[in-house]
Amino acid sequence: MPKLQPSPCPTQSSPSHHNMSLSSGGSEIPGNMSARSFSEISEVETFKVGLDLVSAARRNIGFLRTVAESQWLHQKPTVIEAIRRYNELWMPLVSDLTVESTTPPTIHPPIDIEWVWFCHTLNPVYYRQYCESKFSKLIGKATIFDEENEEYALMRCRELWVRRYPNEPFENEVDSDSDMRVPEAANEEELLEEVKKNRFLYSKFSEPYRAEIVYLIAARQRYKRFLFMVQSSIDLCSSLVPASDIMLMWLSHQSYPTVYAEDLKEMEGDLEKVVSLWATVKEKEVEETKKLWERTFDQPYEKAGGEIALELDGGVSFKPTVYWEVSDTDVNTKYKPMHPRFLLEVCVFVRLRDKMKEMQEDMKRNVLRLRMVRCHRELKLEKPVSDFPYSSWQKAWHLYCEFGTKGVIFEIRKRGGSCFKGSSVQETVTFHWNDLLRAPSLTLEKEDQQVKIVASITPPVQAPYLLKCVPDRVTDDSGAMISDLILRMNQYRPQEGRWLSRTVLDHAGRECFVIRIRVGEGFWRRGGETPSAVKWEDRIIEIREGSWSYVAGSIGRAPVKLVGTAIPKEPPEQWKAAWNFSTGDELMIRWELSSSKSGLSFGLKNQAADSTVKLLKGRKMQYQVKKKKSVTKDEECQNEEEGEEEEEDEEEEGFLTLVRYTEDNPNGRATALLNWKLLVAELMPEEDAVLVLLLCISILRSVSEMKKEDVGCLLIRRRLKEVKLGTRDWGSVVLHPSSSSSISSPYLQPWYWNAKAIIASDGAGHITRQPSISYSPEEGGDKFYKRGILA
Repeated sequence: MPKLQPSPCPTQSSPSHHNMSLSSGGSEIPGNMSARSFSEISEVETFKVGLDLVSAARRNIGFLRTVAESQWLHQKPTVIEAIRRYNELWMPLVSDLTVESTTPPTIHPPIDIEWVWFCHTLNPVYYRQYCESKFSKLIGKATIFDEENEEYALMRCRELWVRRYPNEPFENEVDSDSDMRVPEAANEEELLEEVKKNRFLYSKFSEPYRAEIVYLIAARQRYKRFLFMVQSSIDLCSSLVPASDIMLMWLSHQSYPTVYAEDLKEMEGDLEKVVSLWATVKEKEVEETKKLWERTFDQPYEKAGGEIALELDGGVSFKPTVYWEVSDTDVNTKYKPMHPRFLLEVCVFVRLRDKMKEMQEDMKRNVLRLRMVRCHRELKLEKPVSDFPYSSWQKAWHLYCEFGTKGVIFEIRKRGGSCFKGSSVQETVTFHWNDLLRAPSLTLEKEDQQVKIVASITPPVQAPYLLKCVPDRVTDDSGAMISDLILRMNQYRPQEGRWLSRTVLDHAGRECFVIRIRVGEGFWRRGGETPSAVKWEDRIIEIREGSWSYVAGSIGRAPVKLVGTAIPKEPPEQWKAAWNFSTGDELMIRWELSSSKSGLSFGLKNQAADSTVKLLKGRKMQYQVKKKKSVTKDEECQNEEEGEEEEEDEEEEGFLTLVRYTEDNPNGRATALLNWKLLVAELMPEEDAVLVLLLCISILRSVSEMKKEDVGCLLIRRRLKEVKLGTRDWGSVVLHPSSSSSISSPYLQPWYWNAKAIIASDGAGHITRQPSISYSPEEGGDKFYKRGILA
């Protein structure tokens, strides 16, 4: 299998010496400019920007997140008052402070004024007209990117404000219930529209990798080249559509109006060709932009983290399948066995080499196969080589991968003839994540004899934890597994107590915790002495941190460190079960037999917590799964009448979404999704893993007792055979919707889309069809555990 050397990275390739013209749209690249790769157009040749765009964009992302989380800031009375303060107080103040100096004063406004100002600057033409009509000059903004400097600038602003406006509060103190002031000036109405339009601006850039320095440096490079391309295109008939990373830099540049005006004064008219953020674009405009970029730089226009984020007119918009949000804290670092999970986005573009035009017949049996270096070796995605074009780059795959997959491998394979099955490897190209991270634009190009491949990634960022519980052997009071081996090691002293055990594995199959449910007391001895079921109030649940200490084969002792307990308590009136957790939380469970649906409802409270917690039944908020098939409204109504909604309820059974509500976020934030029947959970770094595990096992324990049925296979008391680690590790690879239309494998979708199939693939599926397992009499028989769990 020949190993191919990569062709030079786009930032290192040699110049192309032939001129290229753009036939589409009547645009041309100047005669002295050939289609070149990124590095050949130097920083000097592109644009000098008088602003630290990386720091500005990073600061703006943090600001937009704060604005998005400040619900009070978007109430109409607050916005109208903020516009009045901006118009009548703030702008005159800044104007007077810049009389003697062209440099904006180092002061920082209150957040409501800053938000209005920010929205205003995103319309440069309107902002310039406003400033010149009112102040006869363009009002600039100080570049403050350091938190300490920002605090100082805010304090200095407060002093100047109080001195100039002693009767005006520095903060926006308008009451949302007060009578709403009607905007008076004409420009106030326009400003109100600008602010309303940008209400959800953060949602365009909320992915956690957006604030990573290496991503922003790559975005700055692409933004400068985009400006170069805009200026270089002559008589362009079609509008140009910025990709999301370029849009982020453009908005950050605009938010500092004097710098923006100075940097782009020679191409102000050219920017009218560029589509604004909230515009609806046509497919033709997107295609023309891609073609122009490819002919200018000989590279794909879109990349990982740099997709077309604007809404297409009549086009299909894809909702990302992976939910990842910025988490300020990781409360699970206190649990040493828990390893953070890092996720990155991957985009792969392919085009055929020119010399392959003469070999079309030879290509018909060739396919390009994508595989992972690690973690999901079973994955094989294939596309016929003949499907790729010669003249342009085509997106082949768009995926989300765990950093632990190490990289991606591409194989050119030749299928056998009619008498032969399978295929043989012709050539191999490998991209490692570490190599891509070192590439200046997070992008590398490699080629073989038939195709050119460009792979791009986003920086890896922490993703939600994935945890699942698998059955394991019964243990005694000390934590040792019930076994003849342990008995001999204890000099045949009987093992006292019986606990059902579950081992908690993370996304990579590592043992993190051991969960134990107390069922019996006493010991087994030949001659008739057997363990007896413990009293109801003694049926405690405990979680121990760490992995088993194996003494021989699969026989071992549970870890010593106790990190969580759940103790049953007498439930309040109208509730069927209640538990006290060591985390300070109290869980209550109700089961209404008269209800037409499942009848289960849950309550969770913690007197000492800063937030209110709710357990919502089903996959809610960002975890909501829509029907796979598209139906009309009439069909939807008909399905509901025919009872199809009950089928949806079955799919939601066992799922609970944990949502936390705070003063800053009254709408709530989903921090975990758990399935108590399958004992599997996905949780944000800010959510406590022990709390989530206690919820899973306590609910399963209580519901099994209420229904007198082993709903979650708690009676299984052996470690089941699992798929070999690395074959198809769950969550390691997820396909983006744009790449998954023809692939229905549940292993390439979020686990909660088809949880039963995913967990079954790892061995748990054998539970429901498990043959009679020979349990030793020392462990206790099925009757004993049924009495302890179901009674």
